[in-house]
Amino acid sequence: MILPIVAYGDPVLRKKATDITKDYPKLNELVDNMFETMYNAYGVGLAAPQIGLPVRMFLVDTTPFAEDEDLSKEEQVALKDFKKVFINAKITKEEGEAWVFNEGCLSIPDVREDVSRKPKITIEYLDENFKPHTETYDGLIARVIQHEYDHIEGVLFTDKLSSFKKRIIKGRLANISKGKIRVDYRMRFPSEKKKR
Repeated sequence: MILPIVAYGDPVLRKKATDITKDYPKLNELVDNMFETMYNAYGVGLAAPQIGLPVRMFLVDTTPFAEDEDLSKEEQVALKDFKKVFINAKITKEEGEAWVFNEGCLSIPDVREDVSRKPKITIEYLDENFKPHTETYDGLIARVIQHEYDHIEGVLFTDKLSSFKKRIIKGRLANISKGKIRVDYRMRFPSEKKKR
């Protein structure tokens, strides 16, 4: 089932999410719905807060990046079919010299900005079967994971911009929170909550 994606301005996007347990209600169904929602919006990652749930879960599928001809064959192979669910994740290490990449977010449509992040991460997490993992990633996979991880920490990519850039996009962000934007996927705007 395709779920509405929560828009910028909703308080759930600012909450530090809480861990979940193995008996979280309808977990498998939630994972399926989140993947379906993400694919419907042409995303490469989606965090539970983006569908209104303040829990520490996100998922990633970097397959669309594998078609980028500017990347090396090695990078394309790594990105192809990289599809994972991260539950109760904790990034334990970020390493290397920060690099800039243009990021966007399904909760902040039509806003794309250059964001600086470290190129290599180590992350501890549980998969959808609650099996524990500790893995190290670099490049675009690390970046997508960092972006989604920020969501479960209550952080948005726009928080990482300079105050000058924040001033430039302030009006666009206000319009998103008021629902004054056209998107081709389901969204839920903060202004809609007040009407109910």
